[in-house]
Amino acid sequence: MNRVMLLYPPGKLYQRGEDRAQCNIEDSTASSVHACNDLGYAAAILRKKGYEVFLRDYQTERKAFADVERDLLTFRPDLVFLSTTNATIFDDLSFVHRVHGVITCKTVLKGAIFFDADLEKLAVLDLGEVDCAIGGELEFVIGDIADCLLKGQGTLSAIPGIVFGDEDGLRKTAFTCSAENLDSLPFPARDLMNNKLYVRPDTGAPMATISVARGCPSNCIYCLTPRITGRDVRCRSVESVLAEMRECYETYGIRDFFFKADTFTLNNAWAIALCEGILRSPLSGKIAFTVNGRADTLTPELLQKMKAAGCFMLAIGFESGSDKSLELMKKGTSVQKNLEAAAMIKQAKIPLFGFFMLGFPWETEADIRATFDHILQIDPDFVELHVAMPFYDTALYDLCKEAGTLADGAFGFDYVTPNTTGTAHVPMERLLELKHRFLLRFYTRPRYLFARAAECLRDPRALGHYFVYGMRLLRHNLRLNPTKKGGES
Repeated sequence: MNRVMLLYPPGKLYQRGEDRAQCNIEDSTASSVHACNDLGYAAAILRKKGYEVFLRDYQTERKAFADVERDLLTFRPDLVFLSTTNATIFDDLSFVHRVHGVITCKTVLKGAIFFDADLEKLAVLDLGEVDCAIGGELEFVIGDIADCLLKGQGTLSAIPGIVFGDEDGLRKTAFTCSAENLDSLPFPARDLMNNKLYVRPDTGAPMATISVARGCPSNCIYCLTPRITGRDVRCRSVESVLAEMRECYETYGIRDFFFKADTFTLNNAWAIALCEGILRSPLSGKIAFTVNGRADTLTPELLQKMKAAGCFMLAIGFESGSDKSLELMKKGTSVQKNLEAAAMIKQAKIPLFGFFMLGFPWETEADIRATFDHILQIDPDFVELHVAMPFYDTALYDLCKEAGTLADGAFGFDYVTPNTTGTAHVPMERLLELKHRFLLRFYTRPRYLFARAAECLRDPRALGHYFVYGMRLLRHNLRLNPTKKGGES
């Protein structure tokens, strides 16, 4: 029986399973790592095809390469698969090299950087030890790739959405969105996943990620989603989602969920149907969930249904307090719509996690300060403030290039250390200084601290987790003279 090892390599915490953001969890303010569902899906599919599978998330377990080496020598995989990100790709390729120093095996990588990539751009990456790189939705191709590499069945050139090398150099196949029927996928192999690693950030209780929908028709200039998962929204059936929730609850004792969708609230009718399905099910009153949404997709009816069904947090990408910036980034909303959405969410008594960005190439310091004022107006329960990251092949990448704010290289960067020099008007050092000072100001307001203290009194489990996030906040933001990537001050 052929053996496949699926892993996240040791290193800093990144959201490796979510191609559109690839968030740097380690250096964020309030974000938490989600379950390794991409590995779980791959494991379930490969086991169905008769492969023996080993799965481990070394980064979230805080393990070292010595642990990987021990597992390699014990399991002796024929194929090693890992998920990569824009920021970690160079370290991950070094990891692949170290793996090949321990055993002889095939190697497959998955990551958004490979989606319909410019092969000349990929030439800066040493992919000589990578047999195949997946840029599309791995669930629909991983089985065929394993059969090809390990059993000699079929050819890589016939598999869509991948990059591979042959005697003529790098090649790529056709990149299109994958199957419409998401219900056809098996549930992730949670029996192989260390479910205790992935927790609800306020209580520390295990939290499962359930992929419920894919695709987004929006035109945000910084987002990879429309390219990778398509503009058409593909939703799983309510019955399928409920069945996976029941498995998590009954088999693994998981009561908290992150419903992963490119935007959960895009299809109001489907989202309401899911909430009503939960309310009619035996899980009603026993589970809680969190989702992401858009300010321009919310209705009072939807929010009321979400609250009744158990929504404990709603994350919204408000992005900016400048109407000019919202228009130029093609967000499709406005400052007023943001405020109205926040008011609706608070009326529904759902805690709010606000995401914002600064550092777009046209922004002045006045635009940035308008965003800070907007955050204080919205007053979310938690806030994440990122510097705009121009991922390669997005409209933002091209705009930064035109504005002369794009730094050298497309790979090796993230929202914390993006590949820009700042905006056309505000240098990166000043951007980071403004960001750090504002986050400290936001999270140390007496009213905010009293609100979190009240939560801890209601649920003492929150105390330890808020302490951890508080220490992270101070560690990353108590810097009056932030340092750029590479040590330039």
